[in-house]
Amino acid sequence: MLLSIHHTTEYQFDQPVRYALQRLMLRPKSGAGQTILDWQLHVDGGKIEAEHDDPHNNHITLISIEEGRTAITISCQGQVETADNHGILGRHRSHVPLWAYSRPTRLTTSGRGVQKLLAGIDRSASDKIAMLHELSAHILSTVEYRTGATGVDTNAEQAITAGAGVCQDHAHIFIAACRSIGIPARYVSGYLMMDGHVEQTASHAWAEAHLDGLGWVGFDISNGISPDGRYVRVATGFDYRDAAPISGMSFGARDKSMVVSLRVEQ
Repeated sequence: MLLSIHHTTEYQFDQPVRYALQRLMLRPKSGAGQTILDWQLHVDGGKIEAEHDDPHNNHITLISIEEGRTAITISCQGQVETADNHGILGRHRSHVPLWAYSRPTRLTTSGRGVQKLLAGIDRSASDKIAMLHELSAHILSTVEYRTGATGVDTNAEQAITAGAGVCQDHAHIFIAACRSIGIPARYVSGYLMMDGHVEQTASHAWAEAHLDGLGWVGFDISNGISPDGRYVRVATGFDYRDAAPISGMSFGARDKSMVVSLRVEQ
């Protein structure tokens, strides 16, 4: 499937910026069922300082914001060719050792809420993919998809207590559950071509679990499926903090507002 992506983020600051740096993870990954045919990044109000790949094989662009700016616009666009591999990515290729994806993080620590979710799941089942799809469905039925119920710092247990969250929260809960039963799992940020919704206001997030004999397998908990040709993987990590599309620091100003415009279409 050939997907065309246009992604724009505009930041407004409460006062002129003295100094600011932002880390961008917006360029899709190559391999594992997707090929970048074209990708361009433009920054209005700043400049690119450096680019490199991190241990998770994420492409990072570091930008600085021009002194005195009260707004900055980051836009990227390109074409990515994808294949439907039923969510299966295969063997582990990251520079991060596989065992590291079994350790909990602050956002993916398992507590009473996660253990209660797991209580109704047959963990002895030989079909691990079916078991994880059952877990995914159970998470979605327990934690309603609702925007505004959580924030970027909400952890898995807090989202379960709230009974609502977004794709980021669903992924964190799934990852916490997998890690607590000895299955390595990681967070994925990326793009999704939504049926009937070309215009979007945010990128998407899902999770991947590593299973013996298959390698990494994707699970989109919020939509109840494994990723197909409509999905574009951009960044992976232990949790949201490793794969956030844009993060950074500033002096002399704070974010006043952020507006995201996203189009994913064939």
